[in-house]
Amino acid sequence: MKSLTYTVVLERNEDGGYTVTVPALKGCVTQGDTIAEALSRVKEAMECHVEALTVLSKRIPPDCKVVRLDAEDLSEVLVCKVTVQPDIVTAKAGVKVA
Repeated sequence: MKSLTYTVVLERNEDGGYTVTVPALKGCVTQGDTIAEALSRVKEAMECHVEALTVLSKRIPPDCKVVRLDAEDLSEVLVCKVTVQPDIVTAKAGVKVA
């Protein structure tokens, strides 16, 4: 499968660590104690999410063009792009990648 790149948002938690969300993949959320760990875990979460969409014959959404943040409530936030290569063959599953 081709590579997929998505915008991810890392938010620092009050008690330490980071929560990571992928706005384009609704419900794709994970966390890690460090930025490196959080980014590693979000790659796995993204791959699993896309694989699940494929198994369910759901459309794989494109990345968000705009991400809106309520910065007033955030003490520390990092927005970046993450690329993954899920281990699926979407052509066989009949799923189109947007």
